[in-house]
Amino acid sequence: MAVSKDLSHHLSEEARSRKNSPLKSAFKYYKQPGMTFLGGGLPRSDYFPYSKVTAEIPSAPFAEGVAAPLTESNKTVLEVNKDASLNGENEIELARSLQYGYTEGQPELVEFLKEHTKTIHKVPYDDWSVILSIGNTQSWDATLRTFATRGDSILVEEYSFSSALETVHAQGINTIPVAMDAEGILPEALEKMLDQWVGPKPKLLYTISTGQNPTGSCLSADRRRAVYKLAQKHDFIIVEDEPYYFLQMETYTTDKAQRASRHVHSHEEFVKALVPSFLSMDTEGRVIRLDSVSKVLAPGLRLGWIVGQERLLERFVRLHEVSIQCPSGLSSSLINSLLQKWGQSGYMDWLMGIRSEYTHNRDVAIDAVNDFFPKEVTSFIPPVAGMFFTVTFDASKHPKFKELDEDPLKVETAIYNQGLSQGCLMIPGSWFKADGTSNPPQPPLPENKDAKNLIFFRGTYAAVALDELRSGLEKFAKGVRVEYGLE
Repeated sequence: MAVSKDLSHHLSEEARSRKNSPLKSAFKYYKQPGMTFLGGGLPRSDYFPYSKVTAEIPSAPFAEGVAAPLTESNKTVLEVNKDASLNGENEIELARSLQYGYTEGQPELVEFLKEHTKTIHKVPYDDWSVILSIGNTQSWDATLRTFATRGDSILVEEYSFSSALETVHAQGINTIPVAMDAEGILPEALEKMLDQWVGPKPKLLYTISTGQNPTGSCLSADRRRAVYKLAQKHDFIIVEDEPYYFLQMETYTTDKAQRASRHVHSHEEFVKALVPSFLSMDTEGRVIRLDSVSKVLAPGLRLGWIVGQERLLERFVRLHEVSIQCPSGLSSSLINSLLQKWGQSGYMDWLMGIRSEYTHNRDVAIDAVNDFFPKEVTSFIPPVAGMFFTVTFDASKHPKFKELDEDPLKVETAIYNQGLSQGCLMIPGSWFKADGTSNPPQPPLPENKDAKNLIFFRGTYAAVALDELRSGLEKFAKGVRVEYGLE
């Protein structure tokens, strides 16, 4: 296979100025036989108050489902000890994980995730690697600091995760929105923008391409290939933020027989059904992939990983040495023990189970939207991935549209407040709108009054029990009916 392309010209001023830490370079002698190591402020593990950590987890292959209550027959007990001799093979003893440690992440966990990445993405070049982070939010912050300098511009989806956008703005970086439709980024709009660009072009494209937050859209393989070709042509790096990648589902249907029959039967079918990632298309090493356990295990574990070419990841490591130091030791030990116990096969079984759970949750949410929301003013597209769905409203049909200055955002605010008064919160779409302009500014699209007056709200089917999900959507729908004079 090929090696990656040298993209070091995209590094930020901060990343270029980082030097290797001389203290970190001395750690290669730590625990070396015959070496008395007096070089670092590492407290003796005798002083760590944790001798053993025990956790109960479900046993693979999860025949009763991933959400089944644990019983003696379907659970596995993990024990992670301070003393390495009391642990199983490939476990990370607490004496090591609770110490200042590997900035890249504990080797056993890194190796598991590398093997997992090979299986799913089949990275088409040789010199790639994995480093651990403390979740995708921190990974994104580190990515910006590694590639962007204050005053630079980056490309983002027209609607994007508001916290990710704020991370950009706080660093003085300009966001350039790329037009989207119900299926994600429009490659032709991106191409037109870049072909007309004047001056230094954006270094990065930030995309949540699977189960997009907030729209729930999923970028097709063809569109991903088109975007990747544009990255090659215009020399930018694609940052795929993919916490929802494994929450991919089959197409929504109201047919109960079809619902009962739809499921994948094998690991091979599961992997084949996944939309190809940008990483799987990356022959040049111009994709930085951000992965996380937040949506498939638990967000409070605060552990993620970054995949990319080794030369670029080395700059991330230099940043992490003086920021996060290393991922959480307790999380590393517990996650690693869980994954080692399940193995690659068991972890795949878990992901398949999570897929099934989210498919059912999505169905319940969309059924409720179908049942309760007024079709006269409402439209929606059932998502095929992720945690989110959107419901779109025609603001121009609001009975007080003229009194509200024919301003769709005022209608959005009225619906939001009415939803709250009925006892259900959904998030207004305008909260996720990216701002910024290209150079030169793009001419406005032909005016489409219908589209101009459309507003949407984002909901999730991940946060509450299904009966509460359904009743909550019924309450929000009542608020919509009240606002539109249909109640």
